[in-house]
Amino acid sequence: MREYLLVLFVTAAVTYLLVSPVRKFAIVAGAMPPVRARDVHREPTPRLGGIAMFGGLCAGLLVASQLTTIGRLFIQSADVRALLSGAGIMWILGVLDDKWGVDALVKLGGQMIAAGVMVWQGVTVISIPVPGVGPVAVTPTQGMIISVLLVVVMVNAVNFIDGLDGLAAGMVCIAAMAFFLYSYRLWIGYGVNDAAPAVLFSAVLIGMCLGFLPHNLHPARIFMGDSGSMMLGLMLAVAAISITGRVDPDLITDRTGSQTATVHALVPIYIPLLLPLTVIALPLADLLLAVVRRTWAGKSPFAADKQHLHHRLLQVGHSHSRAVLIMYFWAALIAFGTVAFSITNTGRTVVLAFAGLCLIGLVVLLMPRFRPHAPRAVQAIVPPRYRKARWAAGDAAADAAGPAGESSAGEPPAAGGEPADAPAMAELSAKDKALLSRVGSGATAVGARGRTKG
Repeated sequence: MREYLLVLFVTAAVTYLLVSPVRKFAIVAGAMPPVRARDVHREPTPRLGGIAMFGGLCAGLLVASQLTTIGRLFIQSADVRALLSGAGIMWILGVLDDKWGVDALVKLGGQMIAAGVMVWQGVTVISIPVPGVGPVAVTPTQGMIISVLLVVVMVNAVNFIDGLDGLAAGMVCIAAMAFFLYSYRLWIGYGVNDAAPAVLFSAVLIGMCLGFLPHNLHPARIFMGDSGSMMLGLMLAVAAISITGRVDPDLITDRTGSQTATVHALVPIYIPLLLPLTVIALPLADLLLAVVRRTWAGKSPFAADKQHLHHRLLQVGHSHSRAVLIMYFWAALIAFGTVAFSITNTGRTVVLAFAGLCLIGLVVLLMPRFRPHAPRAVQAIVPPRYRKARWAAGDAAADAAGPAGESSAGEPPAAGGEPADAPAMAELSAKDKALLSRVGSGATAVGARGRTKG
């Protein structure tokens, strides 16, 4: 565990330190596309954050290759080399898209090429475990199709949720943590050596996300762009493929002593790729809904719109930060709930706890205008929006508004029942005001509360 923690911290540190110079490079290189109609940020923001994340990936793997236990993977398995090859192709494709833009079909072709290169080097599903039967071998063609499909689905699922500050990086980090716990348990607890690459990939992925998040939280200083989001999706897929179909149930039966216990322990992988799909359940659902929605409307599945899950949370009145936290909550609940069900023998307890947390999540989801006030004793250490003094000032500003509910600057109150910030509105240019009126207050805010894509 210490070696994996070292790799995680090195990856996070290198990623964090590289973000600032990469941001300056992105500004100089002009990788700051103008604000589009579907975006929720108000000002152009540099992209290419994936460059820093790729640097963290290389640094983490370099350190891992020099360690005693993890270093054996670089000799015994080709998965690490395959990951670097696929991630490199995906990263280059993303950088080109962030700077100049790449057609959707060309991008899809590049994703399939990256997946094909990894399959050619051995990262492919070999067999599918079936309860009571054991591993069922698949043909090389079937394994290739399953592997390429998983890579493309995960890459686009992560890319689709990259719409709010810190959303994609945070959700991938949560998914990687859940996958790390599960694969580490298979490796250490049951002696499944084929799970070791998935442990390493998950640790590196956690480090990349943690190192990038401080720069990407609202308000974001930089976006990861497609160079980052597609690479994160690919790494999740590689971690899933490297373990799925390679776990022999007989090895776990020898440890558990009964086939019943083995079936319970392997619930997440008995159905092929169940666990990898549950850890990205929300991005996957968003992807499927987007394809159905656009196809039903007679549009291309790749046509961008402003109807993703995070956009809808903003439209119902949630603030930017709360929308992101809600997505974090549901992602963690589904991912860690699946892992917990595979670990504990008291499935009823897990189900009851899951149901209780779902109820809490639904209550928060349906109360977009609720703003909790922190106790006076801790107000000095909580964000300003949770301090009573701020809301008292907000109430006074609301009382001073006109009879139509407009603020002193002549603008309607901000979304979520908060009074608009008059000085910030006064500083807006005519172009910004036109953009604000076109986008709508449910999708953007003013001043320091401006919502950005990230």
